[in-house]
Amino acid sequence: MRILLTGISGFAGAALLPRLLERGHDVRALARDRSRVQSALEPNDDVSLADVELVIGDTLTGAGVLGAMRDVEVAYYLIHSMEPSSGDPFPARERASAETFAQAARAAGVRRIVYLGGLLPRDEDTSAWGSGRATAGASTRARTSTHLSSRHAVERILLDAVPDSVALRASIVIGARSRSFRFLVRLVERLPVLTLPAWRRFRTQPIDERDIVEMLTSCASVASVAGRSLDVGGPDMLTYGEVVKRIAELMMLGRPSVGLGVTVTPIAARLAAVLAGERPELVLPLMEGLIGDLLPAGDDAAEILNVELHSFDSAVEHALQEWEKVEELAAR
Repeated sequence: MRILLTGISGFAGAALLPRLLERGHDVRALARDRSRVQSALEPNDDVSLADVELVIGDTLTGAGVLGAMRDVEVAYYLIHSMEPSSGDPFPARERASAETFAQAARAAGVRRIVYLGGLLPRDEDTSAWGSGRATAGASTRARTSTHLSSRHAVERILLDAVPDSVALRASIVIGARSRSFRFLVRLVERLPVLTLPAWRRFRTQPIDERDIVEMLTSCASVASVAGRSLDVGGPDMLTYGEVVKRIAELMMLGRPSVGLGVTVTPIAARLAAVLAGERPELVLPLMEGLIGDLLPAGDDAAEILNVELHSFDSAVEHALQEWEKVEELAAR
C-alpha cells in the first residue's frame, strides 16, 4: 500500500522505514529538511533516500502536506514539537501541527492515521485508559502533565478526523536513538552517585524499540485496531529507580544510589539536563510527567498486533550495542 511517513529524521520514523519497505509498502516521506533525513538514515545500511519519495513540507505551516497525502492509504504521524521556540508554547504548536495533518488526511481520503503517543497516569480509583477512547475520570486528567496532556490532545485530533485511525501509547522506549533512553544512559555515565528523587518509586513498563516498530508496522493493516487507542508496554514492570539502577548494572558501572524524600522537578531537571548534555526545555516537560505510575491499562496490544515482546534487559543490551556502533560508551 502507499504509506506516508512523517518523523523520518527521528528515532521512531528512521527505525520504522526499513520494516515498512520489507513489508513491500510504497513509502513517501514528509520532512522539513532533506539533510536531516539523510543524516538520520546514514547509520542504516539497509535503506537510503533512494528508497523513498521525499516531499519537503511542514505540518506547522501546512506547506506540502496536502500534496504529500495524494493517493496515500495510511499516514504515520510521528511528529513531536518540543524543540525550543520563540513562538507559541509547544502544546499550541503540537495541536496546530496535528490539526493541519488531520485536515489534510481527511481531505485526501486517507484511510487510517497511525500515531505514537504517551501513556497517561491512572489513579487507582479511576477507570482505565487505553482499551478504546479515553474514559478516565477528572482526577486523572488533573494530575496529567502538560507534556502528556499535549500528547493526548494530538491523539484526539487525529482519531476524530479519520475514524479508522489507531494510536499507540507508550512510556519509555528503549532504543539507541531514543532521547529518553539516551538521557538516562548519560546520567548513569556521569553521576558517581545516583541521586533519585521521590518519583523513583513510580512504576512503568519500558518497551523495546524493536517491539514498538513491529507494532507500528502492524497497525497499517490490522483491521481490529480501527478507531482504538492501545496502551503498550514491555513485559517487565519496574520502578523508575529500578530502571536507572538496571541500566547501570548492564553498563557494568558500579553506582551507589541515594533516595530523596522530595521531588524538586524544576531544579532537578535543569541539573540533569546539564549533566546529560541535553536542553532543559526538553528535559523539564518529561520530568514533569513523573507524577505517578505510567502503566498500560491492558496487556492485549502485543497479542492483537502479533508481536513477541523483548525483556527489559534484552532491550537495553540491544540498544547499547547499537549505540556502540557509532560511539564508545563508558565501561563497555
